[in-house]
Amino acid sequence: MYAKVFLQAGKEQVVKRLHPWVFSGAIARIEGQPNDGDIVEVCDKKGNYLATGHFYKGSITIKIFSYEQVTVDEDFWYNKLKIAYELRQIIQLGDNTTCYRLTHGEGDGFPGLILDYYQQVIVFQAHTIGMWLEKEKIVNALKRIYGNTLMAIYDKSAETLPEEFARNVSNTYLFSVEPTNHLLPHPVLENGNKFLIDWETGQKTGFFLDQRDNRALLAKYASNKKVLNAFCYSGGFSIYALQAGARWVHSVDVSKKAIELVNQNVATNFGEIDNHEAYAEDFMSFLKRNDQIYDLIVLDPPAYAKSIAKRHQAVQGYKRLNVEGIKRLAKGGILFTFSCSQVVDRELFYNTVVSAALEVGRKVRVLHHLTQGADHPVNLFHPEGSYLKGLVLYVE
Repeated sequence: MYAKVFLQAGKEQVVKRLHPWVFSGAIARIEGQPNDGDIVEVCDKKGNYLATGHFYKGSITIKIFSYEQVTVDEDFWYNKLKIAYELRQIIQLGDNTTCYRLTHGEGDGFPGLILDYYQQVIVFQAHTIGMWLEKEKIVNALKRIYGNTLMAIYDKSAETLPEEFARNVSNTYLFSVEPTNHLLPHPVLENGNKFLIDWETGQKTGFFLDQRDNRALLAKYASNKKVLNAFCYSGGFSIYALQAGARWVHSVDVSKKAIELVNQNVATNFGEIDNHEAYAEDFMSFLKRNDQIYDLIVLDPPAYAKSIAKRHQAVQGYKRLNVEGIKRLAKGGILFTFSCSQVVDRELFYNTVVSAALEVGRKVRVLHHLTQGADHPVNLFHPEGSYLKGLVLYVE
């Protein structure tokens, strides 16, 4: 039924170790003429079946989603989605959290697919053409799982598909039970805090769900503190800090749209308050004109590097950022610092922060090592899926 890709002798060991990527250099020959996005079967040199995945003429030629010979129909995706859904029930996010990640790419056996759930609405975001082509089957499977509680499914793949496909793709609703202009802004709860989500014009799928547990941890430190939330986007850390009794909070983001979202979320949770200020400004520019010292600072920048070639430049950026953060902390202050750059691994990020602390010349202790939430699971055999790393530091 599917084209077959035969690996060079010895290259089957990577697949047998359950890593879900097959690189172009591992391929000996192809039987059939698969197009980008087509389903193919992976075989060893002798023709023994190994796995099934999506084909793409690139460095990573195949992304594997099954290690059993299967017919990839709606039932196949339904069964996989049901496993992902049941895991989210095991995680027990609680009634006061109504948003979560349903599939985290390779971490859930869906390489190239993100599905984020926002209280009866799902945002579908494909990073591979193979997963995008499966969307009709996946939409039908999602309807079966969620039943009549599901209000809409929105495809936001135009920003994430490879460029040659993205130019012909528009973000659109794949399913909706009511006029879509009634859906936004869309309210959700996270640990009892209210957030308004805009998946159409917001960053990523509309919210940074991966920081849920880290925001909850910050709340434990924020009472009566002067807080700076840098690269704040829609103000997740700011809302938690204010809810926890922060003395006041400054939220900074270069995006005016993000600052509008912050102010909306603050108003939704607290009404009119005088202990929060938001600034649509470059963070370094903000620091240059503001000599305020803070008790708690959050540094959660966008990915500074998306390729190995940019890694050195990214490390220098993280170092400069953490130097400034450590400088602006009061004695006994707390720094929450993060990197979501996949090519900057946990050890490199740690050493970069060490270098920053040495440059400033202050004593620093590590209180917590942070990562993404449990609804962003990492496939044990695909460590690349662990992208978010963070530290909570006590600065003397």
